[in-house]
Amino acid sequence: MADTARDAAPAEAMRHQTCLGAGVVLLALGLAWGATSISSDAGYAGVGPNFLPWVAAGLLGLCGVWLVWEARTGGFRDMEDTDGADHGHWPGFAWVSAGIVLNALLLTTIGFILSCALCFVLAVRGFKSSEGRLDLSPRAWITDALIGMAISAPVYWMFTKALAINLPGLTSTGWL
Repeated sequence: MADTARDAAPAEAMRHQTCLGAGVVLLALGLAWGATSISSDAGYAGVGPNFLPWVAAGLLGLCGVWLVWEARTGGFRDMEDTDGADHGHWPGFAWVSAGIVLNALLLTTIGFILSCALCFVLAVRGFKSSEGRLDLSPRAWITDALIGMAISAPVYWMFTKALAINLPGLTSTGWL
């Protein structure tokens, strides 16, 4: 009886690993499908705006195929036991998900810098929550908001000023 349970564990792990690889392949196909709707008109240096999505879809597809191959030829090799929790941390997942959803919803309303800073603040809450270090004090919120703005503002300015790519801003000046 013990041998049967021991033999079933690798087969189940192989099935889960194969499903993971297949999921990555499906994600790559979805990304490729999305890339078909992006204009391919050549821009600067002869590449169009759909170039990077196609590269990302291709590389992600290769990784997915490789994961399936690894799973079908003996499983992911040399895997160490994880030292994390047995189950996901749902409150942390909710914080991070709220950050991503609010970023998408508020991007055109409050601008790139503030929406990305809000996403950063909520993601930090989620990650700290998963470590048991959730801090909801006003000082933590303000500190994380300032860090989020310090990260997102240079990205915004690089895209809008240096690369001339329009991102949603709070004002029409192009600086916020």
